[in-house]
Amino acid sequence: MYYDEPLYRPPSEADSFILQATLGCSWNHCTYCAMYRSKTYAERPVDDVLGEIREAGAGFGHFVRKVFVADGDALAMPLTSWEPILRALRREFPQLRRVSCYATAMNLLAKTPDELAALRQLGLSRLYIGPESGDDTTLHRIAKGADAAAHVEGAARAREAEMEQSVIFLLGVGGIERSEIHARASAKLASAMDPKFLSALTVTVVPGTPLAKLAATGRFQMPDVRSLLGELRIFINEARPTNAIFRSNHASNYLPLGGRLPRDRERLVVAIDSALGGSRPLRPEASRGL
Repeated sequence: MYYDEPLYRPPSEADSFILQATLGCSWNHCTYCAMYRSKTYAERPVDDVLGEIREAGAGFGHFVRKVFVADGDALAMPLTSWEPILRALRREFPQLRRVSCYATAMNLLAKTPDELAALRQLGLSRLYIGPESGDDTTLHRIAKGADAAAHVEGAARAREAEMEQSVIFLLGVGGIERSEIHARASAKLASAMDPKFLSALTVTVVPGTPLAKLAATGRFQMPDVRSLLGELRIFINEARPTNAIFRSNHASNYLPLGGRLPRDRERLVVAIDSALGGSRPLRPEASRGL
């Protein structure tokens, strides 16, 4: 297989076949993100991608049940590229159950409802979307490229197309200044987007990013651990999705949690309060990472 490193995928795609149909991220301006700064966004030639699908199909096609289409926001590809790729995946992987990719609100709004419906019919069934915050001021500061309203509209389009959404928020990304505002607005946006999967990660100040430069000059201050736990408590306590599988078990987090919202809200809040009170251990700093 051909892979242009670095290559990323969501934790839940650990056992998926990774198909790199695009390189980099079509937006690539988010201040906290270092994932694709070494790349310029490009769509790989469809014939090359189809050749790799055939090669994978011949080698291990009957074992593949999930495919993740990389890189950063492959939904940006036009339908004319997606269609032959999705048809080839179904043909070469007879046990295929799911095709997924990263997406942005901008990607979703650039597609018509009919295009999204066509993608779903062809097999693209899950989108990983990272609003990171529901606070428009924070979204502007981190150069997300879309406000909360755009994320709500994009989510509605995905839902109408019957695509699953896995939505990600970043604890701490509002800094000390907007910590509580960010947490409450994120809970509100999570409720409005109403995804099937919902997760909270903790922002990491990665060297070389614009966020790191802001932190070095004091213009961004990372909340302390208690404040991060406070953000998580607000988020869980105030988010009102219909029925979302919630996780904060990413390696960046101090307190790994899992459950369903709203069903397990009380249990999750009690766990956070135990951590705040010192009776529940946190993940050691040395064990945290991206």
